[in-house]
Amino acid sequence: MGGNMARRLKDCGYAVTAVYDAHAATARELAAEIGAEPCKTLAQVTSRADLIFTVVTDDAAQLAVFAESGDSLLHGARGKIFANCATLTPKVHVEVERRARLVGAQSLECCMASSIPQARSGKLYLMCGGDRTAFERVLAVLEKLSSTLCYIGPAGSAAQVKALVNMVMNCNTAALAEGLGLGQALGLDLDMVREVFAQTGANSQVLKTDGEDMQNRAHDCYFSGAHAAKDSGIAHRLAQDCGLRLPLAQATKEQYDRMVALGLGGLDKSGIAELTFKGRHA
Repeated sequence: MGGNMARRLKDCGYAVTAVYDAHAATARELAAEIGAEPCKTLAQVTSRADLIFTVVTDDAAQLAVFAESGDSLLHGARGKIFANCATLTPKVHVEVERRARLVGAQSLECCMASSIPQARSGKLYLMCGGDRTAFERVLAVLEKLSSTLCYIGPAGSAAQVKALVNMVMNCNTAALAEGLGLGQALGLDLDMVREVFAQTGANSQVLKTDGEDMQNRAHDCYFSGAHAAKDSGIAHRLAQDCGLRLPLAQATKEQYDRMVALGLGGLDKSGIAELTFKGRHA
């Protein structure tokens, strides 16, 4: 995601000055492609850019790149803006904003819907939260990355909305896998079943993106099962905090947790069908 966002901004005429990745070879390859500097430290990234995008795996990784000591994006960050695009628990976005303010920087959450191709073509859906003035300062850049964007509210609020988006998406994905799996077990033509789904109340965006892949076992990763498990967990914890019981979301989380436990977490989220189609996975 981060690499394709950098390519998109370069195509739009922005100076993408520095890139960093936990895997140094990845940063070097991207830097050579777009004419940026492959940085060896996080502090180097901040020193070479006014607006820094982060796209990391989870809460721990986000807090690590904004560490309050040692190598950190916060070093020399006064006057800089951070746009944090990972799907994280809301409280982590709030904490990153607090840390940024302490050093005179600003932090935005720019939660992304859509996937890798949309990052390259500038057609992401961005849900933004944090300081409104920071949002307005970088709006022109964000518009180049997105087909649609929405300012949600204070830090943490965009992450709450993103958790809901992914919770519903993951539930839809799990339900589709069960529907197609049952269709296969009944001996039905799955091309026909998907066509019927598309014309009825069973239709969904997930049917468009994942239905054929589930049928054909084409699970090249755009959004991994491991990330689906993580994001389902975020929504589950939010529900617990609110005192709500969400049985469908709970069951979906358990399915994705099982997918990870079976070593299938590196597959695309469509790989959940490996758990529901008869004869695929013990």
